[in-house]
Amino acid sequence: MQKGKVYKMVAVSMLSSIAYVLQLLDFPFPGLPSFLQIDFSEVPALLAAIVFGPLAGIAVEAIKNFLHYGMVGNLTGVPVGELANFIAGTIFIIPVSYFFRKYRTTKGLSAGLVSGTVLMTLAMGVLNYVLILPAYTWFLNSPQMSGEAMMNLILVGIAPFNVIKGLLITLLFIVLYTRIQPWLNRQYQHS
Repeated sequence: MQKGKVYKMVAVSMLSSIAYVLQLLDFPFPGLPSFLQIDFSEVPALLAAIVFGPLAGIAVEAIKNFLHYGMVGNLTGVPVGELANFIAGTIFIIPVSYFFRKYRTTKGLSAGLVSGTVLMTLAMGVLNYVLILPAYTWFLNSPQMSGEAMMNLILVGIAPFNVIKGLLITLLFIVLYTRIQPWLNRQYQHS
């Protein structure tokens, strides 16, 4: 019993470190606002979520963002971007973990990845309108954006960004999953 807990803690720690490094390798997507950076740091969190459960994936998201804020910081001095990344990542990985752990098939994984992308896009649109964009303007002492300007930014920049990020992570994770599927099957047989 104790050996399993140690194994899980070590795995979550390693996956968090990998996620942090992947978060540092972010890049802008052409045609979208430059402050929106795509990274593949949700891939290790997804792996933790499908192997160990959603709480392990959430832990990877939390540790990754805590490390990022501690090492890189934020323009606002407050971890608004890291909080947004944590929320988006958590909203993305929970449906994936649920569908995969319920069905344990590629179809279940695909349904979870599509659901995660849709939920992340919708939830982050609402959260950006209500909380995240106002927090950025408040902490940066910028002029308040009008409701119409925020809605335009969300519809033209943030929502397409989340769809593209979700699709890129989905494609990468499906490729990774096909490579590690035999190992995952052995893990489930031993547990």
